[in-house]
Amino acid sequence: MKIRLSLLLLFIGVNLSYAQTVKEDFSDDWAALSKYKKENLEIGLPKKGEKRVVFLGSSIFEFWKQKDPEYFSKNAYVDRGISGQISPQLLIRFRQDVIDLNPKAVIILAGSNDLAGNKGHVSNKTILDNIKTMTELAKKHRIKVILCKYLPVYEYPWNKNLKNVADQIISLNEEIVSYAKKEKLTILDYFTPLADERNGQRAEYTTDGVHPNLAGYKVMEVVTDEAIKKTTGN
Repeated sequence: MKIRLSLLLLFIGVNLSYAQTVKEDFSDDWAALSKYKKENLEIGLPKKGEKRVVFLGSSIFEFWKQKDPEYFSKNAYVDRGISGQISPQLLIRFRQDVIDLNPKAVIILAGSNDLAGNKGHVSNKTILDNIKTMTELAKKHRIKVILCKYLPVYEYPWNKNLKNVADQIISLNEEIVSYAKKEKLTILDYFTPLADERNGQRAEYTTDGVHPNLAGYKVMEVVTDEAIKKTTGN
């Protein structure tokens, strides 16, 4: 009897240990919908009078909340940035992380990671097509759209073989601005206040030439608040 009990306890212990060490497989969640799923349920719909704004993007937005969480907590701003994401991943997340949160407005910052990982199959058109689709979805759900001129980048530290990065960013920004003007959307210019003479990021505002430091985010906060006020009246 004691031997059977010992074997049973050993079996239970092994299975518990195995369950604790096996990590959940998220390989079927390419757009990382799981990242904000629980948080979205917790915040629910906006309270009466709340003019919620969702920040949809990649690492620029994700790191922003990490460096200056008070900026988001003191405002009705919801950060939905995921590091490394490209524009089609933002499009997949658009319903869960934007539409279902019923915001007054959405800020869309997209394109840099598409360019950084370009193997010859990414163009301004493919990026802009995803931005256009997100814009059309937002309009259908009466969500006001703020489109961003991307931050200046001279080169990507992880892909220095990619040439003429600054020119590519400028070209993409020009097309985003042209589309925004045509659709009468608010343009949020992150490029101009952060750019140096090479059209990269000014050294005092960045950690690596791509991502802002706290000082850079403080500059971004000024122009962001202006764009939101213009768009929603906040």
